[in-house]
Amino acid sequence: MPGPLDGIRVLELGQLIAAPFAARMMAEFGAEVIKVETPEDGDPLRKWRKLHKGTSLWWYLQSRNKKSIAVNLKSPDGAAIVKALAASADVVIENFRPGGLEKLGLGWEQLSAVNPNLVMVRISGYGQTGPYRDRPGFGAIGEAMGGIRYTTGDPDHPPARVGVSIGDTLASLHGVIGALMAVLRVKTGQGRGQVVDVSLVESVFNVMESLVPEYDLLGEVRTRTGGALPGITPSNTYPTGDGGYVVIAGNSDPIFRRLMTAIGRPDLAADPDLRTNEGRSARAAMLDAVIADWSRGRSVAEVLAVLDAAEVPAGRIYSVADIVADPHYAARDMILTADLPDGTPVKMPGIVPKLSETPGEVRWSGPALGAHTDAVLEDLGFDAAAIAALRKAGAVA
Repeated sequence: MPGPLDGIRVLELGQLIAAPFAARMMAEFGAEVIKVETPEDGDPLRKWRKLHKGTSLWWYLQSRNKKSIAVNLKSPDGAAIVKALAASADVVIENFRPGGLEKLGLGWEQLSAVNPNLVMVRISGYGQTGPYRDRPGFGAIGEAMGGIRYTTGDPDHPPARVGVSIGDTLASLHGVIGALMAVLRVKTGQGRGQVVDVSLVESVFNVMESLVPEYDLLGEVRTRTGGALPGITPSNTYPTGDGGYVVIAGNSDPIFRRLMTAIGRPDLAADPDLRTNEGRSARAAMLDAVIADWSRGRSVAEVLAVLDAAEVPAGRIYSVADIVADPHYAARDMILTADLPDGTPVKMPGIVPKLSETPGEVRWSGPALGAHTDAVLEDLGFDAAAIAALRKAGAVA
């Protein structure tokens, strides 16, 4: 079944995380994604984290449904190939440092000249303008400067990081949103292509809720609060008697009253000072202690059974083992099985979001370096002799 992005061609000039994740999402929903890699080693992600027979398992996930071509961008012939691909592309996604593609003759001015309808998603640490534009910026720096690191972790410990590359991922999602809005504008005849300027810092900053107005009007500097959700009470992580933890979110007024009744504290459910979030937040420490005293006397399963019956949002903290074994993940097709090149089956995450009429799909896992070079060049009009000449000149591999 054709996906919602069927007929959209995306040229990926990125590596590692931010730009490739954005392109992966578009590939999962039907876009033709042509990933340009360096001929020698390709995307460094091929060797990151855990490997299977020399190739990263992350690579097979991050690059599924993409076509890989090995092109030397520093070669005039290689740059010409990229320009030819851009001429027929709808979107280019890149995460070079600002000015990097311009040095290769492949910047916005050059590519939009051959394709005025082109949309160019540019993901960088600090954006394409501003005093910090030329600084190198990885996702970790975006998380630090964007505000999320300062608010993550326990108050008596240094700022912590989320266990995944959340800064890169947030930038990817903003890149996809921007690309789709810009492509829609072109396809509906409202205008020509444009640059989608995505900053890692700003992508993190964009999800920081009421951080700025609280500081501006109230002088409040939000900091680390462990498992609690500051100013929203009760919402925290609580210990259980079997050594586990549960997250309990009893922070709406009616849910709070159900929670207190369920744990045997109807007096707190009826306390007029606790009827609103403002009153509860003023006594957050007391409420957290009451809930923790109750949860410590029960196993995780017992806590969840009581709260589920009371319709109080609660859940165990899942490890990957919990995720893979969970029937809800299975029912939602969130754990898929793919075959690696040697035939080894491996579980992979499913596709998000779920579209009722044109769902995404996995057509193949991350390809070998340059697996589609010849086919893509043939599509551009190169014959076997011309491709051989390009390979001999070091323009492609």
